[in-house]
Amino acid sequence: MTGGVPPEHERLLDELRRHLAVDRSENTVRAYLGDVRSLLSYLAEAGRAVAELDVAALRGWLARLHDQGAGRATMARRVAAARVFTDFLHRGGVLAQNPGPRISAPRAHRTLPRVLAEDEAAAALASEAADREEDAAPTALRRRAVVEVLYGTGIRVAELCALDLDDVDRERRTLRVFGKGGKERVVPVGAPALAAVERWLAEGRPRVATAASGPAVFLGVRGGRLGTRTARRDVHDHMAAAGTDIAPHGLRHSAATHLLNGGADLRSVQEILGHASLSSTQIYTHVSIERLTSTYNQAHPRA
Repeated sequence: MTGGVPPEHERLLDELRRHLAVDRSENTVRAYLGDVRSLLSYLAEAGRAVAELDVAALRGWLARLHDQGAGRATMARRVAAARVFTDFLHRGGVLAQNPGPRISAPRAHRTLPRVLAEDEAAAALASEAADREEDAAPTALRRRAVVEVLYGTGIRVAELCALDLDDVDRERRTLRVFGKGGKERVVPVGAPALAAVERWLAEGRPRVATAASGPAVFLGVRGGRLGTRTARRDVHDHMAAAGTDIAPHGLRHSAATHLLNGGADLRSVQEILGHASLSSTQIYTHVSIERLTSTYNQAHPRA
């Protein structure tokens, strides 16, 4: 038995993994499989077969998770995973009826993302002394390029790490990005970000590249493709040196908010961010409205 799941369930998980990987990101696939593994373990403990999965079993599993302290967002994701799984089983003929639509998910609290003010972003991206040195360290050049690209394009950190050399179009000033589910999009990149990338490619990357580096734009110190953990550390290190702290996803939030503040329409921002649904992008309008209200309250004589 692996992780509480009988061996005969492993084949089912492998089939589900292939099914999910068609149109979902690697992180989503991993999270859903973990949730389904938990559900299968629950069924095994109860002595029930997968074909006996019903609403009562789903609610019992969710109740246990709730009692163990799972938050609203986690519970919502687990309900989503359960619905995907029961639909998969129903379509495959394992379940005569699909119980998934009969369970409800708690509404997750939607908090406004932390964003930089535009002057904060400008200060954080101002050239550092180390970046101006003729023989700047490769890690310093990479760190600047990583931060510039994340803020200058709004792409996800995983998308940045996946960039290959032929994804950078210098003439058109665009990046070809493969987002969730492998969906391709073309994202404009500003002149400062492109200049930082070009300096990294000219002065930093050749000093760490090896015969096994492949086409990756960003490399670690040993020449392998840059990992998301190291990219996140690059962002935290750079922002800490600038006197603030924000995660890579915060740079994405900031880019979206500043685009909207500058007059970009919501649909264009949706395309740039790679959101499948416009509702995912609309949260950034709330950020802008919050800042607009704050400015109004401070400045208007009758606020």
